[in-house]
Order: sequence, then structure tokens, then C-alpha cells
Amino acid sequence: MKYALRVVSVEQSLFEGEVEFIIANGADGELGVMARHAPLMTVLKPGPLRIQEVMGGAEELIFVGGGFLEVLPERVTVLADVAERAEDISLERAEEARRRAQEKLAGTVTAAEEVEFQTALAIAEARLRLARTRRL
Repeated sequence: MKYALRVVSVEQSLFEGEVEFIIANGADGELGVMARHAPLMTVLKPGPLRIQEVMGGAEELIFVGGGFLEVLPERVTVLADVAERAEDISLERAEEARRRAQEKLAGTVTAAEEVEFQTALAIAEARLRLARTRRL
């Protein structure tokens, strides 16, 4: 049984269609959503969003750098802070982002800057993991 899924970021709509199953990194860990899932809303952590249009079929992978997942009886919506298709991730750009975040954290930073740079580092590392997994 399928349900409507929409994945959007600030910049673009990344997916809109009928799916049977998704897996996302929620605030309390990985969570899978099938049709008739109980309504919920959760914060998303940086990581892959795995989309299966048909159970057991090929997965579409989208990197989500945080945001929200809303499950309603008739649809599921992912509102991502940052998102891109796994095949579009540049290893070089992700490595550079990680390096910049690490350099900034190594310097003198305020508490607010530390939170910002830790978040940037977590996003860069999650993008790198997904990009490397995708290329194996």
C-alpha cells in the first residue's frame, strides 16, 4: 500500500510521488514509515533519507541536513533545512566543508558559534558518509 511523500528544502522540491516505505534519521534514531503509520512529527538529524517506491525495490537516496518529518494519515512531508540527491554530493565540497568547520572549532569561539560549527561539522560528515557509501 502506497502513500504520498513530498521532500522539499528551502531551495527546491526533491521528491514528490507515491511510495511504500521510507527510512529517516529522527531525533530518537532511525525510523521507518509505511502506509497507515501513526501520525507524528519529529526533528530530523543529518543523514540519508531512504525512499522505496516499491517494497524491496531500488532505493532513492536523498541527503537531509536536518529539518522536520511530518506523518499524516494521507501523506508524509519532509521539510529539510538542507537537502540534495546522494548522486549530486561532491566529495571535494563535503571534505572542504568538514575541514572549514574543524578549523573554526579549533579556534576561539563563543558558545553560539560552537553550536553552529558543530552542526556544520555533523552535516559535512553525514554528507561524506553517504557520498562514500554511494560510490562503493
